Amino acid sequence: MLNVLLFVAGLVALVGGAELLVRGASRLALAFGISPLVVGLTIVAFGTSAPEMAISAGAVLGGQTDLAVGNVVGSNIFNVLFVLGISALIAPLVVHRQVIRQEVPILIGASLLLAVLSLDGRLTLFDGALLLGLVIAYTVFLVVQSRRETRDAGVAAHGDAPANEYDTALQTPRGGARLPVQLALIVIGLGLLVVGSDWLVTAAVAFATALGVSDVVIGLTIVAAGTSMPEVATSIAAAIKGERDIAVGNAIGSSTFNILGCLGLSGLLAGSAGLVVPPALLAFDLWVMVAVALACLPIFLSGREIARWEGGVFLAYYVAYVAYLILAAQSHAALPAFSSVMMGFVVPLTVITLVVVLIRRPTGAPAH
Repeated sequence: MLNVLLFVAGLVALVGGAELLVRGASRLALAFGISPLVVGLTIVAFGTSAPEMAISAGAVLGGQTDLAVGNVVGSNIFNVLFVLGISALIAPLVVHRQVIRQEVPILIGASLLLAVLSLDGRLTLFDGALLLGLVIAYTVFLVVQSRRETRDAGVAAHGDAPANEYDTALQTPRGGARLPVQLALIVIGLGLLVVGSDWLVTAAVAFATALGVSDVVIGLTIVAAGTSMPEVATSIAAAIKGERDIAVGNAIGSSTFNILGCLGLSGLLAGSAGLVVPPALLAFDLWVMVAVALACLPIFLSGREIARWEGGVFLAYYVAYVAYLILAAQSHAALPAFSSVMMGFVVPLTVITLVVVLIRRPTGAPAH
């Protein structure tokens, strides 16, 4: 009964926290002249990745370094396939041109970098420092880029006015009197998301353990999905409220931050011993994460939106991935047949469908 109450309380905290976070973040973006996309890629994405950061850091300090990597890999697969999938089912997500041109390639690059660094079965102290340095540089770049675009737009609209007037305007947020309220909404929302996800994970792990599910499956599915519940709640709330830039930016930004920020910090905390990359993860799940990141490009390019049917494809693949993990963990007799159907029929059919849609759909579809 206690676990049931924890599960319900976690869901309530997630919904309330997501509502406050999206409201505060969208107003903060308007106040500072920063685009909602960048807020989704930075404040919202980094905030909703707090559970992954906490669990990965705690795992390293507790001596379970392999869990730190597994949590990030599982969360990234969940972020793209489940979070974007369910958000697109609620409302087709128009994809910002910047996401296609810049953010998805950065996520792909970060995923490939992690794969290369993991080939020796360990993330060293240097690897951690490199990843952490990259996330700092990425964040600074995004903010500077957004403010420059806002300033250029202002100068273009008032061509004869001195540029320094716009610099001054950008440094003074509009609605400054309400700035503390907006920041309070973000902080309270993040707090509720972190607490809610912790309650949800605790209850879900207890349920799974009672049902006899193995630790490996729990780590790659329930813990990874549970720590990504803030992303789920935030992206769904953003999609419902029409803040679709935040919905997409949150999922992509969180995935990038998971790799660069969470594993970067975890690598530093691990010290000279480094982070162990489990052989099973290196043989399969890590490459699924890379493939999922690569799959974003053709879907995003097909009309520059994630349509409802494409969201359905993402969700179906996540269900198939979880089914594979469960069958593999139990060495089930149905595993060979399941793998043959997926690789011989489902995957090729999806690729062919996406290619046809990419060719037929007009390239002038909406993008902002």
